[in-house]
Amino acid sequence: MGLTPELLTDRLRLRETRAGDFDGCAALWGDEEVVRYIDGTPSTPTEAWARMLRFPGLWALLGYGYWTVEDRATGTFAGQVGLADFKRDLKPAIDGIPEAGWVIAPAFHGRGVASEAMAAVLAWADRELPQQRTCCLIDPDNGASIRIAEKLGYADCRPASLGGAASLLYFRDRPGGTNP
Repeated sequence: MGLTPELLTDRLRLRETRAGDFDGCAALWGDEEVVRYIDGTPSTPTEAWARMLRFPGLWALLGYGYWTVEDRATGTFAGQVGLADFKRDLKPAIDGIPEAGWVIAPAFHGRGVASEAMAAVLAWADRELPQQRTCCLIDPDNGASIRIAEKLGYADCRPASLGGAASLLYFRDRPGGTNP
């Protein structure tokens, strides 16, 4: 149907985002705890819908993007993960470097879902993308995401500023690859 390749892990299915994912997406992005370290403001249903609409555009324009994550055993919406270029007002700039991101539904927190899903995304990126490097932007107070990033191989950490707010910018080079 779409451009998003399906990825499978032992427990998860990563697939294209569909209109039927709206309720899960709206609940995810509307949850104060979920967005606490992202921008701190829960999304309205309209904003969650707009976010969902971006995902097919990323795939169409960039050849990579975000997946919806579901539990393989139950089909339950578990979150959204992937790679993007959001053209952020970020210092230092990350132009041309895919930015990894993960947002997991509270019912799946603490179960390794983000690590498992992102390991599949990064394995796909290592095989399919020409870029040798990816990055991720993390709030310095978000210890859980910092631990996930480090587990995934993001090691080169630098201070960054997003719209004046302090952040941490982590980089990961493709295993065995060289960076220009």
